[in-house]
Amino acid sequence: MRRRFIRPSKDLDENLINLTPLIDVVFVVLIAFILVAPLLEVDHIDLAQAAPSSESVSKKSNLCIYVKDDNSIWLNQRKVSERELFSALKDAKAKNPSQVPQLFQDKKALFGTYQMVKVTAERAGFERIDLILKNG
Repeated sequence: MRRRFIRPSKDLDENLINLTPLIDVVFVVLIAFILVAPLLEVDHIDLAQAAPSSESVSKKSNLCIYVKDDNSIWLNQRKVSERELFSALKDAKAKNPSQVPQLFQDKKALFGTYQMVKVTAERAGFERIDLILKNG
């Protein structure tokens, strides 16, 4: 009786997928994230104690920035662009360096608009901005 040896067919060899390069790429990306994560800048917001009411808070500053639900920016009841906001904040900082702007952000407005206002205030020289939120 003669034995037959079964050879693997070429079709089976062609259907195998080599996962080694894929795993190498995943490890490289993982190592990149591990190295970059500590370098990311995290922005911290100091939370204030509960204020008595928003009316009394808004009377403290004469520099009020309103971000409406359509992402329009208003400075002291006047609609402004990003460039106008920067120049107005820079002038206000020059006139009264101890002044702190107050930002009234609508909850339907985009976070990017808040971030843009915050960065604009930082570029104008302010180190602090009060974020005023209303209930409801």
